[in-house]
Amino acid sequence: MLIASRVGRLFPKLFMASSIAAALLFLNSPETGTAGQAQAQTAPASPHDIADTWQGTLHAGRDLRTVVKVTKNDKGAYEGNFYSIDQGGQPLKLDSVTVNGSDVKMELKLIGGTFTGKLSPDGKTIDGNWSQGPNPLPLVLTRATPETAWEIPKPQPPPKPMAKEVDPNFEVATIKPNNSGATSMQGLTLRGRNFETRASSLADLISFAYEAQVKQIVNAPEWYDKDRYDISAVPEQEGSPNPEQVRIMIRKLLTDRFGLKFHREKREMSAYVLSVSKDGSKLKPTQIQGTLPGIGIRPGTGGITLNVINAAIPNFTGFLQILVLDRPVVDKTGLTGRYDFQCTFAPDDSQFGGHPPQFPNQGNNGSSEAAAPSAPSLYDAFQQELGLKLSAEKTGVDAIVIDHVEKPSAN
Repeated sequence: MLIASRVGRLFPKLFMASSIAAALLFLNSPETGTAGQAQAQTAPASPHDIADTWQGTLHAGRDLRTVVKVTKNDKGAYEGNFYSIDQGGQPLKLDSVTVNGSDVKMELKLIGGTFTGKLSPDGKTIDGNWSQGPNPLPLVLTRATPETAWEIPKPQPPPKPMAKEVDPNFEVATIKPNNSGATSMQGLTLRGRNFETRASSLADLISFAYEAQVKQIVNAPEWYDKDRYDISAVPEQEGSPNPEQVRIMIRKLLTDRFGLKFHREKREMSAYVLSVSKDGSKLKPTQIQGTLPGIGIRPGTGGITLNVINAAIPNFTGFLQILVLDRPVVDKTGLTGRYDFQCTFAPDDSQFGGHPPQFPNQGNNGSSEAAAPSAPSLYDAFQQELGLKLSAEKTGVDAIVIDHVEKPSAN
């Protein structure tokens, strides 16, 4: 379970995919389920027909076996599912599968992945590259046979959740100064029952624990957004906590180790209101099983792509107000489901604290092509791609007024 990141690797689960290993990390969680047994299909009549089971190994820091099952719908168009079987085997529906002569292309927008390759004359292999970030990885897909087809892991039961009625807290927590020079939080994660943060400031922790934007935190000391810490902790209670239970434990950590005391005041301030546009929402229900959300960023054509997986709107607005926008975000969409969606935009100087993320081997704003046209603004992209409207308004917002806080006590 990845909870948060400034513009680093991942956010709850948040990800900025530089490789398939990073982007599919969340699939390691048993709660997502798996896909069952692989079966090679009957060989098509033509070697140029790719409706079949294909498999190959990505070398992405470690070997990751991938399986792609391509079928044809009732209109004769290709479609299919993608599996990373060394990461649990969760089936992910491909957004498109196209063949032009010997050129094959498959897109998986959910994780920002694209495979492009050449079908061999005998139709037995597709030699190509998997792209998911600035550095493509070689991938050769081979047509599977009943004898060679890899087994996709059988479904596993979800992890036992922490009881909803418990009042959770960390049994043990270690806090160490982070002197790496980092200027933003590099990760806030929960894997199994092991909680960790890297380069988190007091501002990061308060923002996450109380779902607040930095401008809602007032009367804080000068060091609260500068000093950074690495934290490791284990919950006292059994089971896998949900995001709200993680926030509760961090609130207790802030009280016990940072001596945080505050009160709330309603203050009029500039905020963004998120609502459904007049033509209606374009969001699609999630295809991921489980309760943990995933929100992150990756390079996009002419800008940056927000990638959202299995997230409710409050998860999304929390990400926007903490990591992207310069003021609180108020949800007035009325949407109550969990969704998968992507949105590509060109950030302006008011977003990401004036420092939009830069990707290796990318141009400004993460563009992979120097001459690519700029993506629309965040506001236009929301309307065009998501059917959502983001408008600036002045409204009453709960402010967190710090009464007392101190640097963390020694372990």
